[in-house]
Amino acid sequence: MVPKILVVDDEPDLEILVTQKFRRHIRDGSLQFHFAENGVEALLKVDDNPDYSLILTDINMPKMDGLTLLEKLRGKSRADLKTVVVSAYGDMENIRTAMNRGAYDFITKPIDFTDLETIINKTVDEVDRIRVAMRAQDQLSTFQYELSTAARIQQKILKRDFPAYPARKDFDIFASMVAAREVGGDLYDFFFIDDDRLAFLVGDVSGKGIPAAIYMAVCRTMIRAVASQVGDPAECLRRVNAMLIPESDLTTFVTVFYGVYNTRTGDVRYCNGGHNLPYVLRKDHSIEELPNTDGLLLGKIPHIEYDSARIKLEKGDKLIVFTDGVTEAMNPVGDMYEEPRLEQFLSHSESTTCEQLTNELFEDVLKFADGAEQSDDITVLTLGRN
Repeated sequence: MVPKILVVDDEPDLEILVTQKFRRHIRDGSLQFHFAENGVEALLKVDDNPDYSLILTDINMPKMDGLTLLEKLRGKSRADLKTVVVSAYGDMENIRTAMNRGAYDFITKPIDFTDLETIINKTVDEVDRIRVAMRAQDQLSTFQYELSTAARIQQKILKRDFPAYPARKDFDIFASMVAAREVGGDLYDFFFIDDDRLAFLVGDVSGKGIPAAIYMAVCRTMIRAVASQVGDPAECLRRVNAMLIPESDLTTFVTVFYGVYNTRTGDVRYCNGGHNLPYVLRKDHSIEELPNTDGLLLGKIPHIEYDSARIKLEKGDKLIVFTDGVTEAMNPVGDMYEEPRLEQFLSHSESTTCEQLTNELFEDVLKFADGAEQSDDITVLTLGRN
């Protein structure tokens, strides 16, 4: 954008001198000059042309002098509009007042046009830097707004109202996710396939931020759609993997633990797609890590075969599914939480509900982290047979 300069002076000869001295700049389009005879006219022009970079104003003028003009301009709070005052040589009192009222610089009469060109170039460069910073701030504000919108959408996707099924007393389920950034790439979900079968899953998308959150939403939607048609968790992940391949770029994939819990028998049929293996916390406080199944992460490698396995939850048992944000949580000296610490916490837990166990696990992880910034989302889903 061509810098626009407004010259405010009641001497008609000044316009002729400026256009003559800067004729080359005017001709090649590197500068534009506009003129006003007093402060009142200048304010009207500023209101009509918000893209002025510089106002060059005399102090002594009729109707509104330069000092009053400065005061009016300061009220507009325009960081990207600078004012240079022109004053008689030795009139330091007015120059001091002008600088106190926000003038960027000054030049004395008679005007030395070489000095004036230097001041114009310096001022225009400063205004350009300010406008670049303002555009960056606007872009940041827009991004932050979009990020907060994405975070709200993600919170709507992830179930937050517990107890999730108040009328069902035969099982208990609770889940929570703390994102490392405003939005995360972890996901959890649970839903009934029929009256007796509850599907549940925990996943971890590669990457962070909005792209990971979008991929998370796509993955969740696909699993829900396929699970309603396919009872076998392995076949469900196989189909979802095939569906995700066209949606993934070189660095995008997701690990998923997906299970189907029979609320009547306590059987859990599950398939692990490259995810952390969950633990079963038995009623007697013993800990079991689930056996792994064949299958890798989803969205990266076509034609992967997945396998399913079964475990049984007895009354009082709990299944804890989590992402690596738990075991890889890091404290200020770089130590990780890791599986042995998680196993120790679970074996000593006196929690009676899934919500209590999940919240206390989060508290233990965050206490271990001791305020250190985490690079990964932390997600836990706990399922219990009552």
